[in-house]
Amino acid sequence: MGRLRAFLVVLALLVSGATAVSAADIRITEMAVTTKIVRNNPIDSVKRISSTSVKALYCFTRLVNPSGEESVIKHVWYQNGEVVGEQELSVKGEKWRTWSKKPIDRESVGKWRVEALDSGGKLLKAVEFKIN
Repeated sequence: MGRLRAFLVVLALLVSGATAVSAADIRITEMAVTTKIVRNNPIDSVKRISSTSVKALYCFTRLVNPSGEESVIKHVWYQNGEVVGEQELSVKGEKWRTWSKKPIDRESVGKWRVEALDSGGKLLKAVEFKIN
């Protein structure tokens, strides 16, 4: 009976298109908006910044991908509640670091949020900051 049950579970997974370990298992261990990345690490964590002090900001994300299988996450950048940028980022290992970049200018003033989504669109984590 045990083998039959295991077979039925595998069959159900195959029919549904699911895998034993999915992209939903990705877990973010660190996420920060930063002014610069040095040696694959953020140098600071921005909570408030002047639009004239930098030309770009980066959203750094460190994550764990238990399956180790190649996957993707997406960074969605919001300014005052509206989407102003999206970037798909590859994940190619069990422990991974990645980041996206957003140019900053005088039109960038406002409340900002960056969301990290898994390949299915599930929110993994978000960070908020302000640009003066």
